[in-house]
Amino acid sequence: MYLARFSYDVLPVNRQRAIDFIQRDVKAAHGEGLKGRLLVRLTRHNGSAALQFELELARLDQLDQSREHGVGTGQETGNWMRAFSEILVAPPVVEILWVAEAAAE
Repeated sequence: MYLARFSYDVLPVNRQRAIDFIQRDVKAAHGEGLKGRLLVRLTRHNGSAALQFELELARLDQLDQSREHGVGTGQETGNWMRAFSEILVAPPVVEILWVAEAAAE
């Protein structure tokens, strides 16, 4: 299993708008049969992102599919990305992780 984690840095004044954008992404992931979740940091160090969206993937190609048609049609997704990017302080940081699962004994 893989995790794709998108970290977003926003100003406090835009926090709720950013949460709304990410929740739309979570809903779209669930609609595609994927497990997505919004992570809100309760504590953070200097320079770390305030909000994260995490997406569980069985295959890496699911990431491209999710990004292309994440929140509706290609045009709707593009509009969503443009509107969301207007409130970001910096480009999102994207991490792709492989989940190391313990072997069954």
